[in-house]
Amino acid sequence: MKYIIGIGGVTNGGKTTLTKRLCKALPNCCVVHQDDFFKPQDQIEVGVDGFKQWDVITALDMESMVNTIKGWAENPVKFARSHGIPVSPTAEVSHPENEIHILIVEGFLLYNYQPLLDVYSKCYYIAIPYEECKRRRSTRNYTVPDPPGLFDGHVWPMYLKHRKEMENNCLGIEYLDGTKSKDDLYNEAYEDIQNTLLNRL
Repeated sequence: MKYIIGIGGVTNGGKTTLTKRLCKALPNCCVVHQDDFFKPQDQIEVGVDGFKQWDVITALDMESMVNTIKGWAENPVKFARSHGIPVSPTAEVSHPENEIHILIVEGFLLYNYQPLLDVYSKCYYIAIPYEECKRRRSTRNYTVPDPPGLFDGHVWPMYLKHRKEMENNCLGIEYLDGTKSKDDLYNEAYEDIQNTLLNRL
């Protein structure tokens, strides 16, 4: 059984932290990080807001991301091996449908790209309020540092725009409160995934 979990949400909401913990706890679990598909800096356009447009779908090579997810779906054991992920001994020899194989897809624009909307078995979205998001963002060190005014002038307006678009796509999204402790957030998601897996077996 192949099972794809989306963990989307606002910048600095806790997506990567939650993903790492789930990946360690779930069987035969691989991860695709949307941030790995950003285009080179010189290909990022400057928008009418005066900022480089990092927080839009065109800043990402989404076709490559889709192909990566398809590669996992075609052969999850081979994909895991090629990414240095251990798989259970039985998964090595049995048919993929006889074992649970999980892919977590993590990123800030998972539910705004039409070719991906049908791949998810489960969709989570971590949300945090404006003030908390701005505070967390200001403490992060990025490879390309945020220029002054980027959060209010580009990041947050794009988040609101994309969240509205996402909600119009009518996916069965489960919202997680990113202000909860890391343990509470993990326990809530892990328990929900376990219950879903049990119901599908």
